[in-house]
Amino acid sequence: MPNMPHRTIHLFRKGLRLHDNPTLLAALESSEVVYPVYILDRKFLMSAINMGTLRWHFLLQSLKDLQRNLTKLGSCLLVIQGEYESVLRDHVKKWNITQVTLDAEIEPFYKEMERTIQVLGGEMGFDVLSLMGHTLYDIRRILDMNGGTPPLTYKRFLHILSVLGDPDMPVRNLTAEDFQRCKPPPELPLAKCYRVPLPEDLEIPRESQSPWRGGETEGLQRLEQHLKNQGWIANFNKPKTIPNSLLPSTTGLSPYFSLGCLSVRSFFHRLSKIYAQSKNHSLPPVSLQGQLLWREFFYTVASATPNFTKMAGNPICLQISWYQDAERLHKWRMAQTGFPWIDAIMTQLHQEGWIHHLARHAVACFLTRGDLWISWEEGMKVFEEVLLDADYSINAGNWMWLSASAFFHQYTRIFCPVRFGKRTDPEGQYIRKYLPVLTNFPSKYIYEPWTAPEEAQKQAGCIIGQDYPLPMVNHKEASDRNLQLMKQVREEQYGTAQLTRDDVDDPMEMGLKRELSEENSKKGKRARNREQT
Repeated sequence: MPNMPHRTIHLFRKGLRLHDNPTLLAALESSEVVYPVYILDRKFLMSAINMGTLRWHFLLQSLKDLQRNLTKLGSCLLVIQGEYESVLRDHVKKWNITQVTLDAEIEPFYKEMERTIQVLGGEMGFDVLSLMGHTLYDIRRILDMNGGTPPLTYKRFLHILSVLGDPDMPVRNLTAEDFQRCKPPPELPLAKCYRVPLPEDLEIPRESQSPWRGGETEGLQRLEQHLKNQGWIANFNKPKTIPNSLLPSTTGLSPYFSLGCLSVRSFFHRLSKIYAQSKNHSLPPVSLQGQLLWREFFYTVASATPNFTKMAGNPICLQISWYQDAERLHKWRMAQTGFPWIDAIMTQLHQEGWIHHLARHAVACFLTRGDLWISWEEGMKVFEEVLLDADYSINAGNWMWLSASAFFHQYTRIFCPVRFGKRTDPEGQYIRKYLPVLTNFPSKYIYEPWTAPEEAQKQAGCIIGQDYPLPMVNHKEASDRNLQLMKQVREEQYGTAQLTRDDVDDPMEMGLKRELSEENSKKGKRARNREQT
């Protein structure tokens, strides 16, 4: 006897899109009625995900866009505020639900939510269907291929992918007919009862200066814009993009992938078509497909590593006695370090919710192993609150990498908070944009305004130590001291350090290293022990 069609709640969490949405498609194909639901559980979002104002705006914009796109297909998004378990319990009864569908996620808090829903299903008599939609592969297959544990090096990870082959193709697009067949009865004006709240409804400040607008529509437009430039796509090389360009020199798609407004599988296969038409294209790890594979790598490791977002109890992370210094942490966070390049980056972060990946490298190195010797966990929390593309796996993975706590082993390379920015923007246009107090400084002083004579400071209308802070540390002394501390840690914890060590150099940094060695040989400098980028 054939199964009776379901009455289904499709629960959006991430995956706020209609294209390549395998779970929603499965819901529509197995049901007579589908209620598309987003549960806005503020208590859960504030405890599990530390979201700041810009991220709230991006989420609400994405929900509003999803609502518009569903309406075009004759459906609507039902946003229900409250604690997710009690909301589900109430609406399963109210709508006689027999199935709940949701994307499978790897974050512990989302896994816990899914377990709770499974238990609720057993109690109330509904089925639960969850499919992977946020990653290129089903992460569980990668773990199985590696004997049940995550591959801890990128090289090992790529080897497993070579056995698995390319990711599955995206699923078909949803149509108005799909939703027409599964339309809830029209007894209630559902759209009015369950509308997307406005920021003021949630007491979220209105102002939002971010150039990124949330939603699938905006994400797809940006994607199409980039894919038009096939030469740029084919030759994209991440280390050669510019950290202090006034416009993003990378794709700027990461916020849309993070919230699932864009499908990574769709992007991967669109890139494959472009690569097939190009004789010479860049290769992983620095190509655009390589960036998607790095994302997949961090997702895989995070999915099966206990305490991945912490140092304590994290088996792959070096256990380091970082300094606890609330005042110094506050200065870094609030763009008051006295190093204009670092402060400009932190200002852009707070204003726009996005900074270039090499700018992230610079401020993360400065906070941790470079200058302040403050824990990567503190920096990760700031990024989690402010970055539009903040992501459980990638944020923690990158902070462990940049602090040389795991994955990255060329720890003698420390970013100089003066020279690194100056190499790509000698006139300091980026600093002038984000730190207007320094606008009138001559270019030769703008990265080190404390070296400007008093007369030059007066002419610039900015006295260092009064209008803009003096440098909070002596970079050379601090980085020399921290290098010795890191060397000692790595000698004492050699076994842990080796867990995530590849037998090749760090591919993401090789471009920078090559440029630096060319610069040094031109100047005829003696080779030094330590490379300062």
